[in-house]
Amino acid sequence: MSKFMEWVDARFPATQMWEDHLSKYYAPKNFNFFYFFGSLALLVLVNQLLTGVWLTMSFTPSAEEAFTSVEYIMRDVEYGWIIRYLHSTGASAFFIVVYLHMFRGLLYGSYQKPRELVWIFGMLIYLCLMAEAFMGYLLPWGQMSYWGAQVIISLFGAIPVIGDDLTQWIRGDYLISGITLNRFFALHVIALPIVLLGLVVLHILALHEVGSNNPDGIEIKKKKDANGKPLDGIPFHPYYTVKDIVGVVVFLFVFCAVVFFFPEMGGYFLEKPNFEQANAFKTPAHIAPVWYFTPFYAILRAVPDKLLGVIAMGAAIAVLFVLPWLDRSPVKSMRYKGWLSKLWLLVFCIAFLALGVLGVLSPTPERTLLSRVCTVLYFAFFILMPFYTRMEKTKPVPERVTG
Repeated sequence: MSKFMEWVDARFPATQMWEDHLSKYYAPKNFNFFYFFGSLALLVLVNQLLTGVWLTMSFTPSAEEAFTSVEYIMRDVEYGWIIRYLHSTGASAFFIVVYLHMFRGLLYGSYQKPRELVWIFGMLIYLCLMAEAFMGYLLPWGQMSYWGAQVIISLFGAIPVIGDDLTQWIRGDYLISGITLNRFFALHVIALPIVLLGLVVLHILALHEVGSNNPDGIEIKKKKDANGKPLDGIPFHPYYTVKDIVGVVVFLFVFCAVVFFFPEMGGYFLEKPNFEQANAFKTPAHIAPVWYFTPFYAILRAVPDKLLGVIAMGAAIAVLFVLPWLDRSPVKSMRYKGWLSKLWLLVFCIAFLALGVLGVLSPTPERTLLSRVCTVLYFAFFILMPFYTRMEKTKPVPERVTG
């Protein structure tokens, strides 16, 4: 075996990659519960890729046969139903773990120097994931798939001068048709997964170059022993690979419980109108995107003007990219920041969750008013960040990591 590895290493740096990214990559020894979600995101990504490949074997990307082929997968393909539910539940699970992964970044300042590029790559993954989910959402060719795509694509028409031409270019037709379905299928199955995998590799490479953050926000590379190993670090393998297995087992228990007993999750993971074939002449009573898009959809609806609403929705995502330069705090972790940062993070989380709920519900004057308040609070978290992070009094950061 050693001779075989010598032969491989002379032609490909397999051992060096293993050491650089696992056995000799030193991570802080005080990782907590929130550090499970990065590895869980990788697990769900693998699930989506594998189940997606199997689904494409029986799926027909045409307006005439897409809906029927999904029914065929569910009813006639052996174990097709479980593959479809693993994929549909996996989409929601992906966003759950990614949102929790992003929350951990906000909580412990994982976007601050020297990890700005790690955060940027992470946000590009999030953006690509949203595009991937949107493209895949049209493929079942159900009522909500069709009309949800109709609403989202029509938003590009609000762009001055080029809006109408851009909308038609995205659809590939004057209305959503089989051409739209076919190009979304190509993007969902080939183009976007390639981009997503590339960004994940860049995200991990950038992370391992600067080292992982920790709940204390302390750079473990600054304190090393005589052998050059961080005093507060432990090898990622076997310590964290074994620890991550515990998180994976717990996650799979919950994930499989949803797949086998609540795959539709009351209409939030798989909407009831989507069990009816797309009909351009029958509009659903209430059109709303899937739950993971609803915070931004609520921001869109909160603004009366269509163009300004589209700008606000885009800005809600774009502002996340500049977060590393908005936070002026001398400390990274929320453990040592002042009460203003803690209060604003709490307000931001409540506003984001409220917008998510409001985006699912049909609009009323009261809900629209609440959406506007939450939208203001959402943006205030970022706009005011340079001020409250600079003026607040922070706690002293310890020299070494704590428990």
